[in-house]
Amino acid sequence: MRREALELLEEQSRQGRLDLLYGDESQVSPEGYVPYGWQFEDEEVCIASAKGKGLHCFALLSRDNRIVYATREESITSDFIVEQLDRLSLEVVKPTVVVLDNARVHTAAKVVARLEGWQRRGLFLFYLPAYSPHLNIAERLWKELKARWLEPQDYLTTDNLFYATKRALAAVGKNLFISFSDYRM
Repeated sequence: MRREALELLEEQSRQGRLDLLYGDESQVSPEGYVPYGWQFEDEEVCIASAKGKGLHCFALLSRDNRIVYATREESITSDFIVEQLDRLSLEVVKPTVVVLDNARVHTAAKVVARLEGWQRRGLFLFYLPAYSPHLNIAERLWKELKARWLEPQDYLTTDNLFYATKRALAAVGKNLFISFSDYRM
């Protein structure tokens, strides 16, 4: 049922009747990102990394690569989510739906308490069914960021990593693009 409702939202978005943004958060860690790899038996492969805090990122992404994002060194909390959605609600020009998973920071009482006010401003939240990250295009953002846009040398220092991450997020929709043409529900 939720999947069908999301398909209807997608259609409304394609017709220009509403803005549809997919939200998610992730952390970029100085310890590096290695989703998989292989090497020859006699070959030594390594990725330099630095221990330390990570950079927590929250982003709202549309299929046409419009992005709204924020980063911070502290963990992402429900207060932070409320702050980001409050800011967005003041900028909407037509009905806007934000698609989120059921993470605690998205469903916390502080978030739920703000729903009515956001709806009056034209901002609505849509929660994905449990265990369905494949329906959230923002998940692709984190994969592209960590697997393609950040380079191994970006992990040499925490400052380099944070700068490169912020630079990449700022370039989404300008110099960096994700193709969602083959990404269907």
